[in-house]
Amino acid sequence: MDPHAMNDNGFPDSIAHLPNHAPQAELADRIARLATDDGVHATAIPSLFLMRFSEPRPCSAVLYEPRLCIVAQGRKIAILAGETYHYDPLHYLVVSMTLPALGQIIEATPEHPYLSLRLDIDMEQLGALMLETPATRAAEPVDRGLYSARASGALLDAVLRLMRLLEEPEDVSALAPLIQREIYYRALTGDLGHRLRELVTAGSRSHRIARAVQALRDRFHEPLSIDAMAESLHMSVSSLHHQFKAATSMSPLQFQKHLRLHEARRLMLGEGLEANAAARRVGYESASQFSREYKRLFGAPPRSEIVQLRAQPPSRQQDA
Repeated sequence: MDPHAMNDNGFPDSIAHLPNHAPQAELADRIARLATDDGVHATAIPSLFLMRFSEPRPCSAVLYEPRLCIVAQGRKIAILAGETYHYDPLHYLVVSMTLPALGQIIEATPEHPYLSLRLDIDMEQLGALMLETPATRAAEPVDRGLYSARASGALLDAVLRLMRLLEEPEDVSALAPLIQREIYYRALTGDLGHRLRELVTAGSRSHRIARAVQALRDRFHEPLSIDAMAESLHMSVSSLHHQFKAATSMSPLQFQKHLRLHEARRLMLGEGLEANAAARRVGYESASQFSREYKRLFGAPPRSEIVQLRAQPPSRQQDA
């Protein structure tokens, strides 16, 4: 059998068919041993989460926070504005700002489950590190706050050392921040690292949009003033609209609506709020408008969709 065999989609048939597959194989083994059940699992490292799913998952609305998503086995896609971003054992996903998008696990079986890890990004730490990291190419405008890049051997080596650290809990507090810093460094200096650099460069167009996204994230329940937001970012209203949509695929008002709906869903599922109470909490004045927009995003009215989710173990909800 060809060790580099590809399937009809142009992807390797399995981890064993990847060039130099040993790091991916070890990573998959470590994730499988720690995440024994399907779902999202926290670890002793606060910013590190492990994912395991034994079957493909339907395409669903998700809220991506800044993170690196590294797959050891299986495949997943993220969809934003009709563009599809694949991540698999050869490619990792970078999310550099909060983004409502669609996610779908497309390859997973009980024998070969989808196995991945999520490392949440501290954007302030990333920005500080960038000042010490030489640019690999000139900065350029970034249209999307999400992209997939090829995983280098150096990046995988650092990720493996972070995973191995979970077996030495007494060393986590001292060593995990150092290894995470190295992973950030590998992302900044690796394939498409210039895109991540542009998003954390103070004063850049992309950085201003990232600030707008964070402002909406922090105050999504408040009335939105585009004029005030544009003034705070030293941008014209038209420029803010254009650049915000380029980065997130939606207008600031649409973005705020998605944030409200995702938070209402969390309140209903995690805190037991009824739909009307959750709607009011996130800023909706009309319960009927909330129900219509919720159904449009999640595929079912709030009450019935939450009943379906509650029937499943919380760990089975899809993440990164």
